[in-house]
Amino acid sequence: MNKTRNMGGWGWIGQAGTGLLLLFLLGLHMVAHHFVAQGGLRTYLDVLSYVRNPFIVGWEATFLIVVTYHALAGLRAVLLDLGLNDTQERRLTYALAGLGAIIVVYGLWLVAYLASQAVEVSPPA
Repeated sequence: MNKTRNMGGWGWIGQAGTGLLLLFLLGLHMVAHHFVAQGGLRTYLDVLSYVRNPFIVGWEATFLIVVTYHALAGLRAVLLDLGLNDTQERRLTYALAGLGAIIVVYGLWLVAYLASQAVEVSPPA
């Protein structure tokens, strides 16, 4: 019996848990980036100023990880419905885990890069 299929219950719990967490994180994202920001959208300089806060960096990193896991776990579930054999399923799992790692590493690098470029933005006169 395939070990990855035995983890189906945990996969469902992870999918449901990240889905609930996404509702909260996406709500925060919408408020912070569209409802609080003047004009409904932050400029590049606004974003640089925004990511100076270490809490925001942590929140954005968490959001990235949760979105990535949720999306790739959902994609994996859909692809498993194709009726893959054990070898194909294992390769799919490793490929999606690798893709997820690349996405998260790039996203974390990008957030860190933006945070390192942050400049103080003075309000318009």
